[in-house]
Amino acid sequence: MIQEVNAQQKINAPVKDVNGVIDNTLDSLNIALTSRPQSGSSRKGDNPVLFLVGNSTMRTGTLGNGNNGQWGWGFFAHEYFDEDKITVENHALGGTSSRTFYNKLWPDVLKGIRKGDWVIIELGHNDNGPYDSGRARASIPGIGKEYLDVTIKETGVKERVYTYGEYMRRFISEVKKKGAHPILMSLTPRNAWEDKDSTIITRVNKTFGLWAKQVAKAAKIPFIDLNDISARKFEKFGKKKVQYMFYIDRIHTSAFGARVNAESAAEGIRNTKGLKLANFLKPVQVDSVIGKSRKKGCPILFTVGDSTVKNQDKDENGQWGWGSVISELFNTSKITVENHAMAGRSARTYLDEGRWDKVYNALQPGDFVLIQFGHNDVGDINIGKARGELTGSGDESKVFKMSNTGRYQVIYTFGWYLRKFIMDVQEKGATPIVLSHTPRNIFDSGKIERNSGSLGKWTKDAAESTGAYYIDLNKISADKLQKIADEDGLKKLGEYFCKDHTHTSIKGAHLNAQGIAEGLKDVNCPLKEYLK
Repeated sequence: MIQEVNAQQKINAPVKDVNGVIDNTLDSLNIALTSRPQSGSSRKGDNPVLFLVGNSTMRTGTLGNGNNGQWGWGFFAHEYFDEDKITVENHALGGTSSRTFYNKLWPDVLKGIRKGDWVIIELGHNDNGPYDSGRARASIPGIGKEYLDVTIKETGVKERVYTYGEYMRRFISEVKKKGAHPILMSLTPRNAWEDKDSTIITRVNKTFGLWAKQVAKAAKIPFIDLNDISARKFEKFGKKKVQYMFYIDRIHTSAFGARVNAESAAEGIRNTKGLKLANFLKPVQVDSVIGKSRKKGCPILFTVGDSTVKNQDKDENGQWGWGSVISELFNTSKITVENHAMAGRSARTYLDEGRWDKVYNALQPGDFVLIQFGHNDVGDINIGKARGELTGSGDESKVFKMSNTGRYQVIYTFGWYLRKFIMDVQEKGATPIVLSHTPRNIFDSGKIERNSGSLGKWTKDAAESTGAYYIDLNKISADKLQKIADEDGLKKLGEYFCKDHTHTSIKGAHLNAQGIAEGLKDVNCPLKEYLK
């Protein structure tokens, strides 16, 4: 029995599987091989290739295309490199350990590696479980030279099992023989916390992270502590935000988490002294527009939303958003106002297009953010304009294939996107204020249409569940418009809209802005102190 062999050769038991994740990728190895790139096929002329070697945290699922809602960071890694100088090939495969990747996939990857290429190796998540049965993918813990001869119970195949460190050394040696440059990375962090208050992410610096670092040092090659770089970000995010960095379980990342890890990998490359791979990274983009109005010692009020917040805002007889006139109500010697809304956007597409990230990156403690979405958030999800979300304010989500791109995307509820924005603002020490969307010039039996039972309710739910300020702008403005209609007629009411029943004239924009000011006072939001 294997226990007797362990005792005779003094081989330590394999690492315990603490992840509790069932990953059957290797059971579909033939399918997976058809979807993985042919080694070196991305090469442009004599340019080098960056090969990624890893498991599901680098490339998730049999096909690796996000159809299960999970993404590996290798999918996004190419976005950080100048692809006219280097191409990135993701050869990772879910379910693989250092042992199984080396034995089953590495020979084909090695064929495409040339002198001057780069190879990043991040393995260890699956180096656990039995040595000789089931997935039979465990490596011997540590970096020693010991080995174990086993016979796989289910197949009768004989195999010699080495330590984790020995597999790493073999990867390194064979890359070097090709004249290429190996880099070891520690594992991506899990959604696991060391303390009861959930402030410290569990590290791997006593196991695989330590062993990879030791092997890299001995081999005199770069080591990047990806585990620590991302873990420090997660600790700053907080437990609630970290939850949506993962999808389905606590090890496999969502698109959000995968992007964080890809960014961390790029940061690690850029900050490793003397690592020439950094020369192939794109320059870090610095936004010189958002936050430009900041005055020393003064906060900024950012507004985000759709065309009812920011429109053409030029012609006095044209369409206007309230975000372009609200600054008139504030003492701009004490606070500046920046309108970063975009016409036609839903909460989801505002996020997808990177617009929210730019505001998020510009936020500083003491700032304020007015958030209003809803006009474009109900409709087609994966066809047509593809900007709708799931209805409601819960945590539901579903994977859709986008008809215009052919890519898969996880879509959440309207309320979920608002909660994300709110938590991001709170994380930065700023104050979020969410608004129900502006009313439309639509009447039913003499009464203006309200959204209190749908989008308005979901907005309120998002605010209440996160402790954000909530202003029912829909009700405030609708009450004003109803009074105008009752006293002066629908023709007079039409002066507050322009060209259709949704977009406001400059007069209507002022009415909505005034309603927000009234709402700030009603909910006792500290932003009211900056009003004239």
